[in-house]
Amino acid sequence: MARLDLSNVPRGVFIGGEWEDLPDNPRIVVSNPATDEVLAEIADASAEDGRRAVEAAVAAQEAFAAMSPQERSEILIRAHALLLEAKEELAAIMTAEMGKPFVEACGEVDYSAAYLHWYAQEGVRVQGSHSQAPSGRGQIVLSREPVGVSLLITPWNFPLAMGARKIAPAIATGCAVVVKPAEKTPLTMLFLARLFQRAGIPAGALNVVTTSASSALTAPILAEGKVRHLSFTGSTRVGSLLHGQCSEHMIRTSLELGGNAPFILFGDADIDSALTEVTAAKLRNMGEACTAANRILVQREIAGEFAERLGERFSALRLGDGLDERTDLGPMIDRASCERIQGLVNDAVAKGARIVTGGALPEGAGSFYPPTVLADVTRDARLMSEEIFGPVAAIVAFDDEDDAVAVANDTEYGLAGYLMTESLARAMRVSQRLEVGMVGINSGIISDAAAPLGGVKASGLGREGGVLGIDEFLEYKYTFIPNS
Repeated sequence: MARLDLSNVPRGVFIGGEWEDLPDNPRIVVSNPATDEVLAEIADASAEDGRRAVEAAVAAQEAFAAMSPQERSEILIRAHALLLEAKEELAAIMTAEMGKPFVEACGEVDYSAAYLHWYAQEGVRVQGSHSQAPSGRGQIVLSREPVGVSLLITPWNFPLAMGARKIAPAIATGCAVVVKPAEKTPLTMLFLARLFQRAGIPAGALNVVTTSASSALTAPILAEGKVRHLSFTGSTRVGSLLHGQCSEHMIRTSLELGGNAPFILFGDADIDSALTEVTAAKLRNMGEACTAANRILVQREIAGEFAERLGERFSALRLGDGLDERTDLGPMIDRASCERIQGLVNDAVAKGARIVTGGALPEGAGSFYPPTVLADVTRDARLMSEEIFGPVAAIVAFDDEDDAVAVANDTEYGLAGYLMTESLARAMRVSQRLEVGMVGINSGIISDAAAPLGGVKASGLGREGGVLGIDEFLEYKYTFIPNS
């Protein structure tokens, strides 16, 4: 078993460079979804605490923006080193509160550290431009400046990576931030905030507030208008509400929202490779990922064989506590998620789908759902239009390329899509036709710190990561200088 040590996790909020326990406030109970064991009780911030965090960020903003890019880069470099030094300690914390297997949590630490490293480099390369006006009247100077105080709302499924992906470009550009982590997985972010404190982040440049009443805390913050940027990762429903709240003060919004990713498997694809890539795209993080393959579209002549072989692979996987090194798949985040997934499976079966493996809630402690393969899924099943967010592979047969693309695009979402084929021409053609922001060709894993991630349609606005991710935290300013 991986060793769990919670002694270095703060139990309070981080405001203006100080940790506050908020002893008069209620507490948030954080539990292990694998065992139902209580891990910690932490501060439950009020709307007033959220307001104070914003005030601290506003007070820090001018000086933080005035720091040299090199100074801010060095903060990220130090935080990067501290994060890797604490890799196993933090991975165990993440596994305990979220459920993912320890080896996946270690991978998330590495992935998160890559964002700190990337933006430590990008921050010192932000460039503007200088040109002569065509009229000859003077000089046109275009500069980049920090957008200002940013509210960062992070999800429970990747509590470290999504935080690092938002915090790193904010620090690189000189934007003071208020971070509100998910109620179910706050310990990871509190640990990260302490690492940034050790790395020398100025007081007020990074603030973290934990709360059980997200909307009650964020709505007044957005209504006040002191925040100039919102970055949110979560459901389309909540993202749409936040977008509306931001409109009153024209607050810039960066939204990574829900997905309904198709994985298209053409008849010429290598089946063995396809089994590996579909398993990765479906079961990474137990399927609790916005980019997870939701609909497995398989060319009709190989659909039956593929479903059976995928079922064999899924049935060999071991469910268990993520801290146990023998575990392949951990629990869902809570029991309600298991029951929601079971409802989707029951609906699909009622409409004609066949269970190849899994498909039933296990008894006992913990929020577990078995890896499940459904064959012969009909196109009117709810899981064709609703995000599964769990370890259920829904196999849907298609006839030809046009049919596959039509089914793939028949959704309000447009985050990610995947396809496998031996034909480069077909791969490029289908990739261009998919209405998504990200495409994986012959690969079920596409995340990379150097890549701009984001979606189209109801899957969000803007991009995070890569060279484009830093743009979300920058404004353009045009200055005219006359020649005389």
